[in-house]
Amino acid sequence: MQELEAGSLHRFGDWPNDQVPKRAAGVYTVWDGDRLLYVGMSGRAMTAEHLEVSPNGRVVTKGLWTRLNAHASGRRSGDQFCVYVCDRFVVPALTPSQQEQLAAGGLSLDDLTRRFIRDRLAYRFVSPPMGPRPRGWRQRFDEGRSRWDGHI
Repeated sequence: MQELEAGSLHRFGDWPNDQVPKRAAGVYTVWDGDRLLYVGMSGRAMTAEHLEVSPNGRVVTKGLWTRLNAHASGRRSGDQFCVYVCDRFVVPALTPSQQEQLAAGGLSLDDLTRRFIRDRLAYRFVSPPMGPRPRGWRQRFDEGRSRWDGHI
């Protein structure tokens, strides 16, 4: 679990990331500087069959890559992490002028959320072999984390 707390840190601003496997289950942590904000997982129901390349050789992304891509997009629809970021960081920082622009349709919360994520947040990830389920990895990390403040 050391990789999730002290491994390579990747900025959402540099997304997409070729180091993230296109088809894999995984566990990840999201950071704002040294502050742990979120622990997530993706692909817990994936099996070895899900990792196979389609007969035409095309690689369709699944699991970890798809989840991190959704987070990097800043779109709140269908992505609970983006909703959390918007609710906890973006909305409280809105100026009266920005609130007026939102009300008039001239400003998008999704755009502001994307900008916040890409400008400030980074992630670490692990992709375990297909044996142990990612849920167990996430639980072990949660139990052993030393700097979690439960913010999100």
